Amino acid sequence: MTDYGHDLLFGTFITPVAQPAMHAVDLAMVADRVGLDLATFQDHPYQASFLDTWTLLSYVASRTQQIRVSANVLNLPLRQPAVIARSAASLDLLSGGRLELGIGAGAFWDAIEAMGGRRLTPGQAVVALDEAIQVIREIWATDERGGVRVKGKYYHVNGAKRGPAPAHDIGIWIGAYKPKMLKLTGRAGDGWLPSLGYLPGGPADLAEMNKYIDEAATEAGREPSAVRRLLNISGQFARTGSSLLNGPPQQWAEELAGLTLDYGISGFILAADDAPTIELFAAEVAPATRELVAAERAHA
Repeated sequence: MTDYGHDLLFGTFITPVAQPAMHAVDLAMVADRVGLDLATFQDHPYQASFLDTWTLLSYVASRTQQIRVSANVLNLPLRQPAVIARSAASLDLLSGGRLELGIGAGAFWDAIEAMGGRRLTPGQAVVALDEAIQVIREIWATDERGGVRVKGKYYHVNGAKRGPAPAHDIGIWIGAYKPKMLKLTGRAGDGWLPSLGYLPGGPADLAEMNKYIDEAATEAGREPSAVRRLLNISGQFARTGSSLLNGPPQQWAEELAGLTLDYGISGFILAADDAPTIELFAAEVAPATRELVAAERAHA
């Protein structure tokens, strides 16, 4: 059993389509009403058919009551980290502590460059994200004296004023797959947010990827449990099971419980673009998964 000691979170991963404009908002409101923990949205600023994710997060937070919101994940190359920090803290304050910060190093570099962003190699992008996280944390650290000074290769902050402080300790959740990014997640992240569909070997890849995070966390003087393990998932509900996350809700619950117990995953974010799927996930899969995990932990 791999157990990092976190309570389970369940959420939804919504495509922020611009037409119809309220579709993503309506789905987030459904997720809030049925008791899911998270509503998350892709961030592709170069995608003209998508709503701007930061604007959408703000609007969704104003239309919901309990659910937390996050990008999944924010496109760093097209957003300045000091501004990200102030925007995140502002929305966290306005929403009563309901903002988490999913962030990534960037992809689709042709599109990023077309929007005015700079093209980076994979190695450069990891360094840039590391610097950005330093800037963000320093802006939030209002109990520290003096201005923020980060002399990075890609991001420079020279005496910026600190603040505002967020309403709660915002989690920085990193979308990561390769060893360098996984090590950065272990050193500097509060959460790891990959997608199951992007793992070539399926769930079995999670074990090796966890090792990179755990080792880097330990080397940095952190407990591996400081990094929550989340997972974007997709699948289909059906009367009979045919494959992973393709079957009845009880099968889903058993498979998600297995991912928790075997690999320490404590957050499941379902890609869903219709209300019935979100409602079924919340009503049947989430509680059944929690029961299975609780029962197994009680006997461990």
